[in-house]
Amino acid sequence: MPTSVKVKTLRIDGRDVSAREDQTILEVARENDIWIPTLCHLDGLSPVGACRLCLVEIKGSTKLLPACVTAVEEGMEVSTQTEGLESYRRMILELLFSERNHVCSICKSNGHCEMQTLAQRLGLTHIHFPYRYPSLPVDLSHELFGMDHNRCILCTRCVRVCAEIEGAHVWDVMGRGVDARIICDLNQPWGTSETCTSCGKCVHVCPTGALFERGRSASEMDKRPEFLPYLTLMRRAGGE
Repeated sequence: MPTSVKVKTLRIDGRDVSAREDQTILEVARENDIWIPTLCHLDGLSPVGACRLCLVEIKGSTKLLPACVTAVEEGMEVSTQTEGLESYRRMILELLFSERNHVCSICKSNGHCEMQTLAQRLGLTHIHFPYRYPSLPVDLSHELFGMDHNRCILCTRCVRVCAEIEGAHVWDVMGRGVDARIICDLNQPWGTSETCTSCGKCVHVCPTGALFERGRSASEMDKRPEFLPYLTLMRRAGGE
C-alpha cells in the first residue's frame, strides 16, 4: 500500500497555497508562479542552500531561511519579496561579483549568464565592495572543455550533476572561504582525469560560464538544464 502524503496549507506573500508535506518553500512557490531568485539550485539536483539568494522571511522566526531547503509547515506565513530581502539579495550578488573576476562588459558569457540576469532583475547597477581581483588559473588541458576559476561562484552544480546524474564524481571542492576552489579528481588537470566521461553535463549546468566548451561562444552552447529532472527520475528508476 502506498504511503499517504499529508497536505499542508500555508501563506506565501499573502496568498493561501497548499503543498505536500515533503515539499520545500521554493518548490511550492514555483508551483504557484511566485518568483524566488536562485543560483545554486537546479531542478533535478539535490538542494544545498549554498548561494543564499533564496532567503525568505517566515512569520515568528528571527532568522532568514533558505527556501530551497526549508520544508513547508502547517500555517506557515512566508514573505518572499520585502525591502529587506531585496537588499540582502543585492548584497549577496555584490559579494559574488567582487570575490572573483566578473566584469560583464568583457566576459565571454555576457548576455548568457544567470548571475548577470539576476543582477539586472534585482536592479544591481554597481558594486560597493572592493574587488579582490584574484589571480586564478584557466584549465585548458581538456580537448573539449575548459575551466575558468575566475568566473566560478562555487554553486557546486557541476559537482552535483557529475555525482548524482553521471555518477562519475569528477568534481569536488577544495579549501575553505576565499581559498575554496572546484577541483578535478585529486586536484589534477581536467585533461588528465581518468574518471571524466566528457559528457559535458557539468558545462551545461554552469550558471556563469566558468565551465565552457572550447572553440564555441556562450551563445552557441546548447544548454539543457531542464532535462535533469527526467535524467534523475530515470536514474532512480534504474536503481530500484
